Amino acid sequence: MHAPVPTPAPRIDRPADLDAVRKSYDQVADNYAHLLRTTGMGDIRRHPWLKAPVDAFADTVAGSGPARGPVLDVGCGPGQVTAYLAERGLDVSGVDLSPGMIENARRLHPQCRFSVSSATELELDAGSLGGVLGWWSLFNLPREVLPQVLASFARALKPGGHFLTATHVGEGDVVRTEAYGSEGVRWTTHRWRPEEFAALVEGAGLRVVAELRLPGDGQTGPGVVVMARKPEA
Repeated sequence: MHAPVPTPAPRIDRPADLDAVRKSYDQVADNYAHLLRTTGMGDIRRHPWLKAPVDAFADTVAGSGPARGPVLDVGCGPGQVTAYLAERGLDVSGVDLSPGMIENARRLHPQCRFSVSSATELELDAGSLGGVLGWWSLFNLPREVLPQVLASFARALKPGGHFLTATHVGEGDVVRTEAYGSEGVRWTTHRWRPEEFAALVEGAGLRVVAELRLPGDGQTGPGVVVMARKPEA
């Protein structure tokens, strides 16, 4: 008998601004890594309410059941959360659309695996991952593209696998031209209402199991953290 031929993953639309977003994150990559190191910005170890859901995700995907498997950190930036999950004993790798971010990730965390790719360009085998992380990294995806990316994550997860994501909350979109001490960048932050964002995750075929709403703190606006599970049947 011949082995069944895997069904190719559905094609994801390429965002019209992908190249501009990649260039912008390359521009701020070094500043971002510097701010992470000197101010703790983005460092979950210094922010208990951000660390808690990542710890819960790590505890869940580290189980011994059939859903156990590799974890992919999509939009990993300079790799701080990838490295944290690796310290927790997970088989984790990170990807980011910005070569500059990945250069910093490899320099700062040489023990981890990183590669350059957009969330829209990943070639993920069905049922190949125990967990997917999209930690404050999916808000640049256009509104019509994000559901396609979420569906690709759901397809890649094993039954019982988990997805953890966090994003900005609000009405409408914000075009950024300055970020992390650098001017001349250009990307759009697509903000979602918490219930709207959770519905997108559910619509991708995942079941939301936890939601944490975060108020703005004067430096950043409000956000929402969502953890979801792929049903086993």
